[in-house]
Amino acid sequence: MKTDDLVATLKRLRLFGLLARVDEIRSKPWLEELLAIELEEKTRRSLAHRVHIAGIGAFKPVTDFDWKWPRRVDRALIDDLFSLGFIAEGVNVVLLGPNGVGKTMLLRNIAHRALLAGHAVIVRTASDLLGDLIRQESSEARARRLAVYVRAHLLCIDEVGYLSYDARHADLLFEVVTRRYEKGRSILLTTNRPFADWPTTFPNASCVVTLVDRLMHRSEIVTIDGDSYRLREAEERQRERAAARKRKKEEPKG
Repeated sequence: MKTDDLVATLKRLRLFGLLARVDEIRSKPWLEELLAIELEEKTRRSLAHRVHIAGIGAFKPVTDFDWKWPRRVDRALIDDLFSLGFIAEGVNVVLLGPNGVGKTMLLRNIAHRALLAGHAVIVRTASDLLGDLIRQESSEARARRLAVYVRAHLLCIDEVGYLSYDARHADLLFEVVTRRYEKGRSILLTTNRPFADWPTTFPNASCVVTLVDRLMHRSEIVTIDGDSYRLREAEERQRERAAARKRKKEEPKG
């Protein structure tokens, strides 16, 4: 390892004792293995910390997504999102579709891929994010919490449109969207309502038009159309249970 690379690695690992004796240790046979062990542990701990901060929750892997179920879905576009190029470009992504078609599943899988790639990610439902901001007891505390949501490389906001919010909540979402827009940082968002219906989600909020405009300015809109996959799974489970009860009933007794 070149001296400059070795110095950079020791600084990254905060191994200041070795750094102070870099000329003495750089030719030692154990050095490469030691650094590999330290780098592996640092990577593991960093990922564990970012996963905890992200709040991604449990999710099914994207390999379980039934691409044949939706009536309309752009698989090529979704596959491209997993390359994470939109984060580097500061592009927003909106997953639009009715309940139960896999929007949250895709959001969490993309968020997890971003975490594995080393990005700082936050995943929240719209109600959790806005509720967290609204509960801050002072403007200073709210500003600090807002900075957390702005600082992440990728902010994922799930379930916009499922509940209605007052103008104060709309203003807070506007703050998040605007600050991330100004810094060129991506938002990945799911909603069951087209943007034209967002005034229903945020009634009496004067900022909705501008909020939508800034979300859409640099964005990919992924529309998924279909019946609820969750409802299909529930119906399949019900049929399986009914069949099991029937088999049990028909078993010979004795």
